[in-house]
Order: sequence, then C-alpha cells, then structure tokens
Amino acid sequence: MAATDNALRCFKAYDIRGKLGEELTEQLAWCIGRAYARVVQPATVALGSDVRATSEPLKRALALGLLTEGVKVIDLGMTGTEEVYFAAQHLVVDGAIEVTASHNPIDYNGMKLVRENARPISGDTGLNDIKQDAIALMAEAFPLAQYNQFCQQADTLTSFNWLQASWCKQSILDAYISCMLSFIKPAALKPMKLVVNAGNGAAGHVIDAIEAVFRQTGVPVEFIKVHHQSDPRFPNGIPNPLLPENRSATSAAVVAHQADFGIAWDGDFDRCFLFDEHGQFIEGYYIVGLLAAAFLQKHPGQKIIHDPRLYWNTEHIVKQHAGISVLSKTGHAFIKERMRTEDAIYGGEMSAHHYFRDFAYCDSGMIPWLLVAELVSVRGKPLSELVEDMIKAYPSSGELNFHIAQPEQAIQRVQLYYAKQALSKDFVDGLSMNFIGWRFNLRCSNTENVLRLNVETEADALLMEQKTAEIISILTNAE
Repeated sequence: MAATDNALRCFKAYDIRGKLGEELTEQLAWCIGRAYARVVQPATVALGSDVRATSEPLKRALALGLLTEGVKVIDLGMTGTEEVYFAAQHLVVDGAIEVTASHNPIDYNGMKLVRENARPISGDTGLNDIKQDAIALMAEAFPLAQYNQFCQQADTLTSFNWLQASWCKQSILDAYISCMLSFIKPAALKPMKLVVNAGNGAAGHVIDAIEAVFRQTGVPVEFIKVHHQSDPRFPNGIPNPLLPENRSATSAAVVAHQADFGIAWDGDFDRCFLFDEHGQFIEGYYIVGLLAAAFLQKHPGQKIIHDPRLYWNTEHIVKQHAGISVLSKTGHAFIKERMRTEDAIYGGEMSAHHYFRDFAYCDSGMIPWLLVAELVSVRGKPLSELVEDMIKAYPSSGELNFHIAQPEQAIQRVQLYYAKQALSKDFVDGLSMNFIGWRFNLRCSNTENVLRLNVETEADALLMEQKTAEIISILTNAE
C-alpha cells in the first residue's frame, strides 16, 4: 500500500514528477509505459530523456512497458523536451514521452507525455486514466531479469525485436534544427555575440548544431558558451534561471565579453531566460509582450494566450497591436489546449514558457531567443531598449516562492486581509486580486511544494515593492 501511495504522488496536474526510489521507480516507469499503451493505444511511440543519470534507466523501463504491450518504440537518445514534441510532429508516431525533471532537485525525475502531433496529455485529457491503470499494474511483479537484459542490449545495439514489438534508435536532430531556424530569416541576423548557458543540461548539443549551420551559411553570430557540456551531476547547480542565485554566471559572461545579450535554459530547455547587453536579467513577462507585439505586427487580429500570474502588460500590448488576448490557466498542458481551441498564433507564460502555433502549439526554449536575435538585428536596438518601456509601464515583482506549511490557509489570510480593498478577485488559477493601480496572483505550484507570488503595478515601482513586502509579511508572520 505504501508503494502505491508513493506512486500516486508522482502524478501532477499536467505531468509526472516524483522523488527517486521513494515515489518514482523503474517499476512505476514500466507500469506507466504499459498504462500509456492501454489508454492511448498507439502503434509507435518516440521516447527521449534529459541528462540526469536516472533518466536513461527510467526511459528503458518505460520502453519495456510499451514493448510489453506490443508498441513499437523509437529511442531518440538524450533530448530536450521540445525535441520530443518535434518528434511527435515529424515522425510517423502516435505519441511521445520525455523523461525529465526539468529544474527539480537532483533526487527527482519525471515524465512529460503527449499524443500524436504533440497533443498534450493532462489530468483532463488522459493522465488520470494513465494514473489509474499504472497504479493497478503496480500489483504485478517488475520483470527485473528482462529489464537487465534489455538494458544490456540497448547499450550495444541500434535496433532489435523484443517481446511483441521492436525498439530502435533514431536521431531527429537535423530536422529539428531546420524547424527551429525556419522561424527566422538567418540572413537578417547582423553580427552579434551571444552568451549561452546550458546549465550543464540538455541544451548544449542544440546550440552546437545551430552554430554549425551558422558557420556553414555565413551567419555572423558568435556563441560564448557557459556551463555548456551536459553533466548529470550538475556541478554548477540545478539549471533553473528563475532562481536569482543561478543568474550570475550568465550575467557576468555578458558583461565580460560585451555580448549583445545572454540566454540561459533550464534542464530540458523548454524555457529560455534572457539577459540584456548589460547583463541584467529580463523577466519572462516582458519577453511575452515583446514577442506578442512582433507576431501581431506581422499577423494583426490574431489571438495571444497568456497566464493569470502577470498580464496587464500583455493585455496592453495586444490591444495596442489590434490583437485579442485570451486568459488561460497556468501550465504547459493547459496553455497548449487553449492554444488549439483558440487557434492562437502565440502564447506566453511569465515563467518563460513560449508557445507557437507553427510548432504544433507547443512550447520551445529555442524559438524565442532566435526571434529576439532577429528583432535586435532588424530594429537596430539593443534588447534593453526593446523592453524598457514595458518594464516602466508595468513593474513587477517577478515570481517569488515560499515554503509554507499550510499554503491554503496562507492564501485565505491574504484574501481576508485585502477583501474590502479589492476591486475584483478570481480563482482561475490560485487567487488573483485587482486594486486601483496594482494587482497580485498567489497560487500553489502544480509541480513543486511551494507557494508562488506575483505582484504588478501601473507605472509605480515603489508601490510594487511596498505591496510585495506587505503580502510577504502576511504570508510569513503566521509561520
């Protein structure tokens, strides 16, 4: 019963994440593979995994589960999440799974699941069914001997038949790089120097491939590489540039090399974070506004999706460019589903997830920086100038995380404190309250045991700082 209870905790709102050995095990991965096969009923599934030492063993257990159910498996090797999304569009497959814990601690891992053409699988679209089947299958004995034999063969062979199906290795890197570069006109890029920080995660091999194409075609972009080589030990810390303490290496390199801007990624590089030419970190919120404006200038009247944490600037930009802004619940699966429903051209979350209609409505950590490089080149302005008006018009706290013992009670305390002052409130995603000149969103994370706070104001940085401090005091004083 304890093993089943632990396994249940791995299933989140829109993906799978758990503590290794305690919650997420090879046995559960095998059960998830079998459950995915039974729920989705695919003929072929593509699998990828990030750089963590535990990702490859979990991927092989997942593959064995799929093979047990008669599903053909294509192993993409070490990939970022968006490479798996691309494979689901590019290959003749019925779904794909990435084994990754993204920016979670090193003793965690997880999975992101999609159907054909990278259609997301969340709690409302099949993940709960997969959970129920996987938990039921936990009663069956994990075939350890078969698993060990499979692992031994997988190390030395590129393909073989196994049980009721077949397994093979295949690279989609060249096709994926072509897809990424199709979002810009490489010839429009002016000479520039970019700092790129893969955080020892999965992004490095993609940057190397893009660099090779640029050299072959004469695109004058120089890459300054920081923490570039993939390393499952993460010697420079878990790659999560949302944490202020993880930004100094990128910022310092931008300044030292007088780069045009800097880019840093999380572990599976489905998010990218930008630093201007002065090494200043730019909140993802303002990059959403920048890209929304760029898309609407080319495609007026289109829909732009955004999350509810910070959105006043996005709504202003979209209205200014004659677009239609659409609010969606936070989270990649929810955003993608809304993107498809609305046929939106672009969607963005302040957490640095960016979604593109022409990438099967999926998020990418490579497309945004390519688009920004093109904007800097074409507009002839540094990145700081491209975002400065937005930052002044709608200053924000950035996302602040708190480990609160009783988060729901903490949210209730904040709601009661501001109840008489609020012009409006909603519970689309956590608690959002609007006031004259400022607003906030407070929510429990869907992927981590933390409470997340975002505050923004209308052209009043001091008010933003005061209200942020006020809410923090309410949250922490009762702890």
